[in-house]
Parts: sequence; C-alpha cells; structure tokens
Amino acid sequence: MERETAMLERTGMDHPGRGRLEHAPADHPAIASAKVGVLLVNLGTPGGTDYWSMRRYLAEFLSDRRVIDYPPWRWQPILQLIILTKRPFTSGANYRRVWNEALDEGPLLTTTRSQADKLRQRLEAKHGARVVVDFCMRYGNPSTDAAIRRLQARGCDRILFLPLYPQYSGAATATANDHAFRTLMKMKWQPAIRTTPAYYDHPAYIAALAASVTRVYGDLERRPDLLVTSYHGVPQRYLTEGDPYHCQCQKTSRLLREKLGFSPGEMVVTFQSRFGPEEWLQPYTVEEVARLARGGARCIAVLAPAFSSDCLETLEEIDGEIRDSFLEAGGEEFSYIPCLNDSAAHIDLIETIVETEAAGWL
Repeated sequence: MERETAMLERTGMDHPGRGRLEHAPADHPAIASAKVGVLLVNLGTPGGTDYWSMRRYLAEFLSDRRVIDYPPWRWQPILQLIILTKRPFTSGANYRRVWNEALDEGPLLTTTRSQADKLRQRLEAKHGARVVVDFCMRYGNPSTDAAIRRLQARGCDRILFLPLYPQYSGAATATANDHAFRTLMKMKWQPAIRTTPAYYDHPAYIAALAASVTRVYGDLERRPDLLVTSYHGVPQRYLTEGDPYHCQCQKTSRLLREKLGFSPGEMVVTFQSRFGPEEWLQPYTVEEVARLARGGARCIAVLAPAFSSDCLETLEEIDGEIRDSFLEAGGEEFSYIPCLNDSAAHIDLIETIVETEAAGWL
C-alpha cells in the first residue's frame, strides 16, 4: 500500500485532475486521475413539445427492437408512414400539460437531474473526488454515449451503470444496458462497467413506497377503499418468453401490502400505457378503475411503483385519463400518490444500491 501511494504521489494521480506518468515522455498527453463513475439512467424525454422534437424522440423510442420487436420490414412502414405523421401532435399536446416551462424541459429530466445532484452530494461527502456522479437518458438527451465518454474524460476507469427501473424488463432495463454496451464497443480504451440488478424487493425500496402511501393517506379526510398499484404494461407474450417483469411487479405489490398491513382486498395490481392491438398484461388500469367504480368503490388511491420519477405516464395518464375514467364511472374521490422522485428516502435507497454494487471500487 505504501509503495502504491508513493507511486501515485510521484505521478500526481492521487489528486483530482490530471497527472503525467512518471516514465512518460514530456509530450505524453495528461491522464486523468483514476475515479469511479456512477451513472443514473432513465427512459428519456423529448427536447421540446413541437412536432419535429416529438417525432425525433418517438422515432428513436419506437424503433428500438427491445420495445417493438416486430420485424423492421413489417413495423417501419407503419411507424414512418402512419404513427409518426399523427402521434407527434397528440404526444406534444400531452407533454405540454406537464412540461416544466421554467426550465423548458420535461419533468423526467428535471427530477433525474435533481436525483443525480443529491446523490453526488452524498457520495462526495463520503468518498471525496474519487467518485463522479452523472445521469443520462436511453432516448434523447443527455445521451448515454455522451455521458459515458464524459465520465471517462474525467478519469473514470470504472463506471457503475444504474438503470432507475425497480422491476427488470427487456423493454426498459435491457435496452438501457444494451445502449451502454454499444458505446463501449466504439471505444479504444473501455472503462470497466458494472450494471446493477433490479431492486423490486429491496427492503429500502419497499419501505420508501410504504412511507409515501402512509403520508398521503394521513393527509386525506377519507381513507381510500382501495390502493391501486399501476405498473407500466408490456405485451403479454413477453411473460411467456421469459421476461420476469410481471412476476417482479406482483412481488413488489405483495411486499408493499404486507409492509402496510393491508388485507388482500385493499390492494389491486394493474397495468397501464397499452400500445397497439396486441394483448398486454392485464388488468388494464384505465378499465379496472372504471370497473371498481361500477362495483361500488367510491374512493381510491393510485401508486405507480415502476416509475422512479413522475413523468408523462404518471402526471398526465394516471392523474388525467385514469382519474377521469374512475370519476366518469361513478367514483367520487381519486388520489394520485407521487413517485419517490428526489425524496430523501429515494436518495437513501439509491445510495445504498451504489455502495453495495460498487463494493471493492469505493
């Protein structure tokens, strides 16, 4: 250890910034000090709500074979000639309802940046300049490619890649990892990289969800008849093809119900955001809340455990379309429970995951 420390001191590599190798020629490029990078990744957001910004974003998203796995010869004509001529208008209108006008960006970008900033403060307080925290998006900007190259330029020879998806799915976690690996394939000098596992049953995650439910319930004058846990949907066949997403969603809800002390009849598991004619995981949230209202439920609360940050699917779909479906079917009171976002409990969870998965590095 003393020998290694002495070598680092001679080369200047024990301090932040760049140093020159001891035996390198005078004109050798400076090399950044060795650091550990932590890269948070989320789904993505369009650069604006106008037609062309929405079209670029949707084209990237819906061309991903992990998301839509139909053969390109069959899918791309439908996407390019039909979907991308109409959907940018409707999606743009939806985004405008939740857009962060002050920063001119989507809410997912605002929250993910805040999560990274708060995590950076935590880790730098414990590990100093040896750790660098950044964030990126699978689709749109800041891109995964740019973020990995930025971390390497800052001296990160090891990167912990942390998809902010509690439950694993090929259409979310796997495609985020794929994109990181594609960047490595183009690099002459690759940093070592670790990807983190799903945390759908992590005790700190379940505790944070339970605390958020308890907090909202405590502020309501009337206790909800039911808690609906609404997860982003995927095609039903993904389950039969081996994707564990459905099972992990069910376990998250079961653990949450047990943590809250609710009876089985006080919680319902549903799936939202269906796309296309194919059968998706059921029951569909928008239909289930209407059925619950017709069946006598007058007061419900909805939580979206699969989302680490509030975004279009929670702020506009759940607190808009799904709320309307419940009220129009006879429901009286609808409460949306926000995502964990940049709450202290969520940053505690992310910090715990980083410390665990970066063991031996930090």
